[in-house]
Amino acid sequence: MAAVQVRTVATRVGMTDAGINHHFGSRDGLLAALLRHGGWKVRAGVEEVLRSWLDRGADLVDLVDGLAVFYRRGYGELAVALHAAGWRDQGSGMLDPVVDVLHALRPDAATASVEDTRLAVAALHQALATEPLYGPRFRRSAGLAGRAATDSGPQLRWWATHLARSPGLR
Repeated sequence: MAAVQVRTVATRVGMTDAGINHHFGSRDGLLAALLRHGGWKVRAGVEEVLRSWLDRGADLVDLVDGLAVFYRRGYGELAVALHAAGWRDQGSGMLDPVVDVLHALRPDAATASVEDTRLAVAALHQALATEPLYGPRFRRSAGLAGRAATDSGPQLRWWATHLARSPGLR
């Protein structure tokens, strides 16, 4: 966020600095608008992956794979940047649609606390968002080498398996 300059944004969108400042009020207003826009893009993308997964009636491995593909298209870095900049989704959480669907699939959904499902989804989000940036380095730090360090497939399958084993999501 420190690298965002009003002049650069103005040039990129074909406006003047004064036009940007008039529209957003200040650099901070511009930054807040950029964060909101980025957050909406991540939420909309996650919702699309979820809808596609539901339409196919697929298993959790397919959901994890779909989210991983989405995050690898630059949205992992965007999610990390949003969190680092302090952005928070106003109202519900950015991943509430995923939480709601996975919680509803629990056989004990009527009596179970949604917090267990939220924790499982939060852990998955953290892993998938940081994978494009740090995945191989994190695996190497755990002692994996060669293809085991660079191939995210086994770790994605691990996440899907453990998400399915989380309380009630069998």
